[in-house]
Amino acid sequence: MHVKDMTFISLSTAIIAVLGFFPPIVLPFTPVPITLQTLGVMLAGGINKPKNAGLSLIVFLLLVASGMPLLSGGRGGIGVFTSPSAGFLLAYPAAAFCIALAVGRLSILRFRNIFFIHLLFGILFIYAIGIPVQAFLMQIDFITALRYSLVYVPGDLLKSAAAAYLVLKLRKALQIRDAGN
Repeated sequence: MHVKDMTFISLSTAIIAVLGFFPPIVLPFTPVPITLQTLGVMLAGGINKPKNAGLSLIVFLLLVASGMPLLSGGRGGIGVFTSPSAGFLLAYPAAAFCIALAVGRLSILRFRNIFFIHLLFGILFIYAIGIPVQAFLMQIDFITALRYSLVYVPGDLLKSAAAAYLVLKLRKALQIRDAGN
């Protein structure tokens, strides 16, 4: 692995950890908080090679599992992987990998294309894993968990837009042309 790859992995992990310092928005009807950390997942996918994007999230989750309070609200430890947030968290590495793969295949980087990729993998894919796990762990039916999760959509759309804008700017500033760089 090259030093550049390790640097990007480390920086992506650090960005996601820093986004955890922003306090979560806790809603009274669901134990899954609203956080900024999915923005970090989208950024990691947007600026890394697929393998490195996934690795940055695996490193992050290993740090969380080891007890570091890197999740929003100062949460950490192995217990978070048995909480209603578990499915969302476990989807992070694959989501970042898929985002990186899709962004790397774009011939021309445009805001709308990156935004769509973030919608597909940074929201829908994470929800597809997170909501069924949340329903199972909370012992509620899938439709109820899905309804609970609809409250996250407006914020996730804003995070997708912000991430798409930042990915365009960062890739230009860092002279990242495709997933091979």
